[in-house]
Amino acid sequence: MNPVSIVSVSASAWVNQMATTIFLTPNSILRNSFDCGHALQFLCSNHKFRSRQIFLRKCYGSRGGFSLNRGFLLFCQSKTEEMQIRRYSPFLESVLLDANDASVSDEWRAVPDIWRSSAEKYGDRVALVDPYHDPPSNLTYKELEQEILDFSEGLRVVGVKPEEKIALFADNSCRWLVADQGIMATGAINVARGSRSSVEELSQIYNHSDSVALAVDSPELLNRFSEEFYSKPIKFIVLLWGEKSSLVSEGKVPIFNYKEILDLGRDSRKIMLDSDDKQQYCLHEPIKPDDVAALVYTSGTSGNPKGVILTHRNLMHQIKNLSDIVPAVGGDKFLSMLPPWHCYERACEYFAFTCGIEQFYTNVRKLKDDLRQYQPNYVISVPLVYETLYSGIQKQISSSSTVLKFVALTFIRISLAYMEFKRIYEGTCLTRNQKQPPYLVSISDWLWARVIAALLWPLHVLGKILVYRNIHSALGISKAGISGGGCLPSHVDKFFEAIDVKLLNGYGLTETSPVVAARRPNCNVVGSVGHPIRHIEFKVVDSETSEVLPPGLSGILKVRGPPVMKGYYKNPGATKHVLDDDGWLNTGDIGWIAPHHSTGRSRRCGGVVVLEGRAKDTIVLSTGENIEPAELEEAALRSSLIQQIVVIGQDQRRLGAIIVPNKEEALIAAKKLSLVDIDASDLSNDRMTNLLYEELRKW
Repeated sequence: MNPVSIVSVSASAWVNQMATTIFLTPNSILRNSFDCGHALQFLCSNHKFRSRQIFLRKCYGSRGGFSLNRGFLLFCQSKTEEMQIRRYSPFLESVLLDANDASVSDEWRAVPDIWRSSAEKYGDRVALVDPYHDPPSNLTYKELEQEILDFSEGLRVVGVKPEEKIALFADNSCRWLVADQGIMATGAINVARGSRSSVEELSQIYNHSDSVALAVDSPELLNRFSEEFYSKPIKFIVLLWGEKSSLVSEGKVPIFNYKEILDLGRDSRKIMLDSDDKQQYCLHEPIKPDDVAALVYTSGTSGNPKGVILTHRNLMHQIKNLSDIVPAVGGDKFLSMLPPWHCYERACEYFAFTCGIEQFYTNVRKLKDDLRQYQPNYVISVPLVYETLYSGIQKQISSSSTVLKFVALTFIRISLAYMEFKRIYEGTCLTRNQKQPPYLVSISDWLWARVIAALLWPLHVLGKILVYRNIHSALGISKAGISGGGCLPSHVDKFFEAIDVKLLNGYGLTETSPVVAARRPNCNVVGSVGHPIRHIEFKVVDSETSEVLPPGLSGILKVRGPPVMKGYYKNPGATKHVLDDDGWLNTGDIGWIAPHHSTGRSRRCGGVVVLEGRAKDTIVLSTGENIEPAELEEAALRSSLIQQIVVIGQDQRRLGAIIVPNKEEALIAAKKLSLVDIDASDLSNDRMTNLLYEELRKW
């Protein structure tokens, strides 16, 4: 071992506590807990501590963590080795730099930089409320910034180096956000996944990503896969929630709880900030925009894992441009329930916090109550959530008295018709036709739609007063619901439009960080995914010849721009397959771009993107007929008896379907049709199948 210099910086604490505990800061050249152990063994052997075993045990802690009874600071620095590099988020931690340093700037260069701006602008305003974890959390913007800084510094203390991969296996919570940003702020790369994934999948992601440490949601999750993971090369484990005492097995891996990491980081930062020369013990290096921020694993990981490499520049594009879609202002309330490892939720959260919003965490079971309680201005979610809300409203209407049901359904039909005519005179009706209508035809079309809409408008307003107001009070969503991550069924889209709840549908992929197109509040073209967001290019190509197709014709969508991924981790073949030398990403989706018209009912639709389904979803029957299953599935899902459906039939003579029925609704329908006794509690398979056949024929 090289000569080691030892510096005591808190003699009074040593005298007062008379404890042989050691606190390591990132200023130390020690890189991880194992290096700490070697240094302590050297220290003990050279200074002849009698209680050598006790000394080491107190440093590691009963489960591998550092003792928090800090007595003095130990710097172990090789006199012959280069100083350790400390990578940092430039604007977030600019306090560490000389004010005259040319690299000091208020420009965001890395994702964690946003937290200093938000803390300065919004300070004591509440940033997030997490009521369903123990303990419940309520953090202001200042507190959130400090918690991120402390967590990132705590990670450095326990040995995290720049560019190392840290697995983050946890669910949506305020501590997930802190851990995610804390990892990024160290210059490390987080590899996120949710707790519902199988042990096999989590293990495969950990191995494939070359992760070296692990942050987990809870002791329960760690207990579930501890047997599989304790044998892996893991520097340390951090528990975001719960205590180490709940662990079934200790293993030999150092384990820290959330508070321990914060405390280590807080004390280390205090020492650094009090130091006259903040770069005395390590070299400070800012995170660059093209540095990797995260690996996000796409679906199908159990087969051939594809880790999408996203840089800080990729994610910063989203943060800086989503305001065109969601014009949030300080104090707006957001409801968060999606898994945060999903790129859609992650990017939207980053953006929303730059606007000074207040975010409330919820879950599927609490969604209905929290919508009513918090009355959010915005909900960012997936189509399934809006389908669930739609089904709940329809069910509530169906269970009403005959008169109320008739009144509600009548007003909804009137409002649906009103919106159809409104789209005509506003020029937001989709068309594939490249030839625009003659001017006189456009004028007469506009005038006719305007007159009919004017006649229907008073009834639509009456419906808002008598029916829709109650729905609004239950939903909140006073400004907009943002839908992404899947296909929004047209009947759900049009229903919410009819009751004056604005739904903005968007499009993106994990490979594009993710949002590349979305409908705008002032140009909400139903049936589309809206215009491309700023700095994004789209083109449609023929699937066979790769020839660029004109507007209105369907083909494979390709996209290019700043949010497009760097590639797939350790998979150059897959990267080359979807990403060409000119930066165009093959989305694998079929769609078309609306042609530009200067007059007529489609005059505001020019350039919007319309999706038709996945290219690989096309079913080719043995007859040679090509079928797009998405339209059939969407139509079938309008039935209250069908909960889920997948249309199948590749290389067969005809189509089939796998259906998950809504048994409760099916039983009610069977009783109304007198197919079963009024007191029946279940349906036979034959009767269920017959009912479903009728529903498919109907829709």
